[in-house]
Amino acid sequence: MLKDFGPNLPAGMLSFPMERTTLAIDFRNQGERTLRLMADLDRIVAGAGGRLYPAKDGRMPAEMFQAGLRKSQDFHAYVDPGVSSAFWRRVSG
Repeated sequence: MLKDFGPNLPAGMLSFPMERTTLAIDFRNQGERTLRLMADLDRIVAGAGGRLYPAKDGRMPAEMFQAGLRKSQDFHAYVDPGVSSAFWRRVSG
């Protein structure tokens, strides 16, 4: 799916949209082969100044999350230490 986002800045600290075009592609999980492909695509996306959509990526590395959602460090102040998830532990460093 190809989608264009306009110039409106998102209000949320962890909002994904920015003014650009986004591309969503589904891949069949073939284990290590697919993970290598995803790592290669991560490098391409990061090199182009892009980012991953956290709600749609179940293996996003912490570096991609933090680089793509620059306000993620500010969000730490609002995190309840009594509540956690595998996703947050993986991406929050």
